[in-house]
Amino acid sequence: MDMIITSQYFLAVLFFTVAFIYSSVGLGGASSYTALMAIIGINTLAIPMISLSLNLFVTSIGSFNFIRNKHGNIKLIVPFLISSMPMAYLGGALKLPKTIFYWILLISLVFVAIRIYFWQNTTIRLNIDNKRKIFISLLTGSVLGLVAGIVGIGGGIYLVPFIIILGLGTEKEAATCGAIFIWFNSFAGLLSRVQYNSIDLTNYIPLIISVLAGGTFGSFMGSYKFSPKLMEKILGAIIIGAIFFLTKKIITF
Repeated sequence: MDMIITSQYFLAVLFFTVAFIYSSVGLGGASSYTALMAIIGINTLAIPMISLSLNLFVTSIGSFNFIRNKHGNIKLIVPFLISSMPMAYLGGALKLPKTIFYWILLISLVFVAIRIYFWQNTTIRLNIDNKRKIFISLLTGSVLGLVAGIVGIGGGIYLVPFIIILGLGTEKEAATCGAIFIWFNSFAGLLSRVQYNSIDLTNYIPLIISVLAGGTFGSFMGSYKFSPKLMEKILGAIIIGAIFFLTKKIITF
């Protein structure tokens, strides 16, 4: 049974499903890729580089599909990118102990689950001027960028709900911004890891192919047909499962 679970082809099926669901709401899926790889025991130095690479493939397709359907908002995304990319690069250069890596990942997943199930219909209208909105965007981008670089996630899983909760854009605009944000931060984090923590990705070609297929189909359906709220509920179930198994791993570590 362990051989089946750790088989790259079995993982490829899981990663296809994750890429399909995440890309349908403008996300790359790295939080779940990272959790899955952490649960089965892949080296923690390798995990972020693999996840960031997979993120690039998925969000390249996702960004194209959402922008093609005119959901892009350049003014909304630029302030987040300005501050996040340098921090993602910095995070990618760090080498954290395995235990700390697992804890940061677990806390990240818990926040995602809380947002999906408890802040779903929450909206906060900020009665502030554009300068303060830009400051908030810059601050948020820097924090998300750092986490993206350290753990190997793109940060969009936090940015998308942030935009929706604060009423900065529509759900489709948020999904588009999320895909673009993930792409640039994944690129910055990956560039850093190529320099400081590089690994050979040729062993993970089945995973790359699976997320390309899942990301293509998921982002196409998400930009045209799927309800973001429905897909987020499914996403939440995946996250809760990852939290359970990752917690179990940390306790027995």
